Parts: sequence; C-alpha cells; structure tokens
Amino acid sequence: MRGAEAAGCTHEELEVRLETAGRELICQLLQDHLDLRAARETRTDGVIDRDGVAHNAVEAGHCRSLETIFGEVTITRLADRAKETENLYLHDAALNLPAERHSHGLRERCAIEAARGSFEEAQAAILRATGQSLGKRQLEQLARRAATDVGSFYEQMERPAASLDDVLVISADGKGIVMRPEGLREATKKAAAAATHKLNTRLSRGEKRDRKRIAELAVVYDATPVVRAPGDIMCRSQDGPKLPGPEAKARWLTASVVVDAREVIAEAFVEAERRDPKHQRPWVVLVDGAKPQIDAMKAEAKARRVDISIIVDLVHVLEYLWAAAWCFFDQGDPAAEAFVAEKALAVLEGKAGIVAGAIGRKATVRKLDSSARKKADECARYLKNKAPYLDYPTALARGWPIATGVIEGAVRHVVRDRFDITGARWSLDGAETMLQLRAVRANGDWTAYWSHHLAQQRRRVHETRYAAGVIPKAA
Repeated sequence: MRGAEAAGCTHEELEVRLETAGRELICQLLQDHLDLRAARETRTDGVIDRDGVAHNAVEAGHCRSLETIFGEVTITRLADRAKETENLYLHDAALNLPAERHSHGLRERCAIEAARGSFEEAQAAILRATGQSLGKRQLEQLARRAATDVGSFYEQMERPAASLDDVLVISADGKGIVMRPEGLREATKKAAAAATHKLNTRLSRGEKRDRKRIAELAVVYDATPVVRAPGDIMCRSQDGPKLPGPEAKARWLTASVVVDAREVIAEAFVEAERRDPKHQRPWVVLVDGAKPQIDAMKAEAKARRVDISIIVDLVHVLEYLWAAAWCFFDQGDPAAEAFVAEKALAVLEGKAGIVAGAIGRKATVRKLDSSARKKADECARYLKNKAPYLDYPTALARGWPIATGVIEGAVRHVVRDRFDITGARWSLDGAETMLQLRAVRANGDWTAYWSHHLAQQRRRVHETRYAAGVIPKAA
C-alpha cells in the first residue's frame, strides 16, 4: 500500500487487490493457527474405539488437507493407532472436521447459494466470495450433504408457547417440478414414454415437452383470532381500509417431491400435535377445494381423534364467481365487478346454495347455450359441492383465517422461484434437497438448523468412532 504501484491504482483496483491479498492473508493466519495447535497437541491415554480396541500407539506427522472459504490448508495431527483397525484422530474431533475435504463453512455457502438460484449462479457467487472454484456436480453434492439433518432438526425443535385462544391452522398445496425421466412417478413415466409428437419442430395442442412430478407442501401456523364481518372482507377502497385478518405466527413449512400428499399432510398433523398435544385449541384446515386433499385431511384428523374445521379458500370462490360473471357481461364491464361483489358477500353470509341457484337461473333466463354458460354451471356446481366447507359466518365470527395465502405464498417462493428456471430438469434427490433447504430458509430457521447440523456431524463423523460415543480429552 506504500508503493508507487498502489499509489497509481483507482479505488476499485485497490478493492480487488486487497480482497485477493486479504483472503490469502487470512488463509495464512488460519494455517499458522492450525500449525500452532498441531505443535501443542500431546498424547492422550485411554483412547478406545467403538469396538473396544485400545489405541495405545501414537504416531506423529499425519496430514490431511481442508478446502476452506479462504483457501486450502493442511492439518497435521497425531494418530492413535492399533493393529488391523482404522486410526483415530482426536485433533480431527476437536476441530469437528468433516469426513470430506471441504470445510463446513464452504459447505454452508454451497447450501445457501444453491438454494437461492441456479447452480451456475451459485458457482459464480462462491467464486466471488471465496475464490474457490467448484464443479456443478460437486456443489450439488455438498448442498445435499448440508440438508441431511432437516428432519431430525424439526423433530427436536422446541415450539414457542401459544395461547390456548390462538387458532392452529393447517394448509397444503402442490406444484409440479420438471423432472428427468428417471425421477418421474411410474404412471407419468409410462405416459411420457408412450407420447408422440405430430410435428418435429414444435408442439401441437395438448402435447407436452416435459413431464412433471408434484411437490407437496404443507404449512402449520398459529394465529390470534380477529373477529370480522362479511362487509369487512368485501369492502371497497372508497369505504375505507380493510380490517386486517389473523396474522400467521410461528410458521412451520415442510415440502417433499419424494413422498405423496397424504404423507406430507400427515407430517403437518404431527407438527400440529406437537403444538397442541391435548387438542385444546381450535384446529382450522384451509384448502383450495381439491377432494383428495380434503379426504386426506379428514383421514388424519380421524386417526388422531381431533376435531377440525375445514374451510375452502375464499380466493378460489372468487375465481369461480369471476369466471361465471363473464358469461353474463362483456370483458371490462363494471357491472361484472358489482355482480361478483354481490355474490361473494352472499357467500360470506352463508348463502352459497342460494347463490349457486341464482347463477344457474340467470344463465337459463338469458337462454345461454351449453358452451356460453359452461363457466356459470361450473361455478354453481362448485358452490353446491363445497357448501359444507363454506361456513364463512362461523369462521369470521370466531376470528379464523379464510384464505390460503400463506401456503400459496410458500408455493410461489419455495417452488416456483427456484424450480421454474428455464431449462432446469431435476433429479429426484436434487429436487428433494432444494425443497428441504428452501423450506428451512423460508421458516427463518437457518442459523439454528446449521448449529444442529454441525452437532450431528460431530456425532456421526467423530463420536460414533469411540467407545460409548465419548471422545477422550487431553489431560
């Protein structure tokens, strides 16, 4: 920094040079520290492995390399030896070294960046931040190892105390992920193999270029009730601000592309029982109206002997009402908006059956043919079929949520933002890893999860190699 060459640099050139030189300096500091600890390491008596074999011989000068976020370093340590068995390295346990050559710090960077964007972007981000160049497959494997303990983390995680007055909400949804052929479910794989294309250069109507496998997501959260009236939901902007609904607290999200919807929903009910083991709180299930989803929710509730209140998402009802409106009004006609508002308010007041009948009669009075009234009939049929789950008056009076915004936001953030990258084709293991990592980050649990993961790594890699899982300490 004192020399003439540095004096002629612009500030951004100085930044680049200092970043590179600074990384090298820090790497050297780390190497010097490791060398100092190696020089201070002393023999430890009573080293016994998991098979009960005493490692009484000690040999110095055993080295291994470690790729860190600063660069490669070499670790020198004592080896506790015994005939016809693997060496033990107490120094490795003290440093909690991984079995592989890449450090936990570098592995964490891989997990974070790979879950954030494409693997190519992750490679570039890690190169910028650490100077380390990793292959795409290497990066994916490191990220996969980082997700090893997601399941055990949430099993042991302490739940925040919630008021018995708070409602316990469960919701689920699915989203397709473009898979490699070997990752498809059998039925989809057979359909893909049997598919033929009429044209060579483009797809015809109904043809698919890629096949997807459904990723299932479920969310559990607490919400303090907020009592509202139907008018509070459907009020117009000129009528003043809308009353805010119940806010999601202590949200827990799970996602999987390996298991089916029933298993993911079962996992959500397990989480709900962790929060309310005695079933003292009201349980509300928010769904989009899909029958298999409703059946799975009912089956889980019955198996656990818990009462649930199933509510169909209001936004899905509004979509059906808007589709019906265009059977009667021209596109852009303000009367369509008034029609939807009127019918939605009636549904919120518990008159779904009446609304369904009114829509059907309106189509008949207008003498619309079958194609012109198709959406109106679909809306009427939807309202009749889902009537048992459209008890909005009770839900609003008790302050419960009536929309699936939390799970739909999770689908958008966890799945679409990462998996819908143009050209991406996923293996089953790769997709599952990304779902787990993104779910942990979406829950805001990354720091706690990583501490848990490091503890589990120490147990797997080091503690399990010693008698009774106890690593001897130097005197």
